[in-house]
Amino acid sequence: MTIDESRLPKALTDLIGRDHLSEAVVLSTCNRIEVYVFAETFHGAFQNVRDFLSQTAHVAPEQFSDALYAHYEADAVSHLFSVVCGLDSAVLGENEIQGQVKSAWESARLEGTCGASLNNLFRHAAAVGKRARSETGISRHITSVSQAAVALAAERLGGLAGARLMVVGAGDMAEGMASSLAKSQAAEVVVANRTTGRAAQLAQRIGGRAVGLDELAAELAVVDVVLTSTGASSMILEHCDVAEIMAKRGNHPLLIVDVAVPRDVDPAAGSLDGVTLLDMEDLRAFADRGLRERRAELDRVRDIIDHELNRYLDYSSAREAAPLIAAFHARAEILRQEELDRHAGALSPAERAAAEAATRGLVGKLLHQPTVRLKAASGSPRGDRLAEALRDLFDL
Repeated sequence: MTIDESRLPKALTDLIGRDHLSEAVVLSTCNRIEVYVFAETFHGAFQNVRDFLSQTAHVAPEQFSDALYAHYEADAVSHLFSVVCGLDSAVLGENEIQGQVKSAWESARLEGTCGASLNNLFRHAAAVGKRARSETGISRHITSVSQAAVALAAERLGGLAGARLMVVGAGDMAEGMASSLAKSQAAEVVVANRTTGRAAQLAQRIGGRAVGLDELAAELAVVDVVLTSTGASSMILEHCDVAEIMAKRGNHPLLIVDVAVPRDVDPAAGSLDGVTLLDMEDLRAFADRGLRERRAELDRVRDIIDHELNRYLDYSSAREAAPLIAAFHARAEILRQEELDRHAGALSPAERAAAEAATRGLVGKLLHQPTVRLKAASGSPRGDRLAEALRDLFDL
């Protein structure tokens, strides 16, 4: 289901062209694909998003419907706040998700699929993520999936000092892994990528060596660990590829940590003698073992989310009530002016000024209480009833 950066503009354009969606943001990471929309109707929008996922991935809806989850209104807002705080990540409290959410939002803005409603939501979400990390210890110690991948490899080998290591890929995740490996006292870190120029840039930053993917098999014959996270749409190492590599290695074992989505390495390769293949599920289990200290921060983060959710809902309700209140006041002003104009010929300038002041004050007093009550009730069932009544009574 993942949608990489190169396919995102077309995907957003496709989404926003559907009948029941007014705005859309697509968040695609190693741990999730989520579609945030401003929907005209819930069931129609749900069908739109489900069909979009089906058509994008070329998978029938019934094959993935059990994996779908849907939130709307306050629950959707709360979910996004939890995601940006790292509560829904494979590594609790990880920092990478903040940049991923910001990037998804920015892409939607560039493509014109993110309007006032989602802009306000994602702007508030970014602030919630920053607040959670500055006011709590949720991001202490291992703070990213890439750090966790390196820590997992180190645990399996009893340390990485003196080992020959390879990173496949040169994107954000691969760069995070390479940066962590550079601090491991490894004998060598090799960066392999389809675009050798990007591999060379990354290798230079970490003091490593760059190769192209055409040299991958030769390098894998001698390294101890390979960590892979490319944006490839299909596997770069099939079972037969790894079998040939292991035949050249003799009895020397190979540890592979594959955190790519979709996978870079055929899962069947893990059954080969001498191969240990770890993936996102192993990473999640590893991260869960080190959560005790950060779990103590969960309640504090959830309190922040609840507080910010109420702030967001109050702001949104007031923003939704504002156009109706403005129309209500504008209608009253039109009626006031029409009455003054009707009697303009019978009034001297001084009388007209007095009438202007008197009618303006009277209208203000008459509108004050309905305005206050509508603002106070906005966002509630009572507020909806009052708003509907106001529209009907004054033809707004």
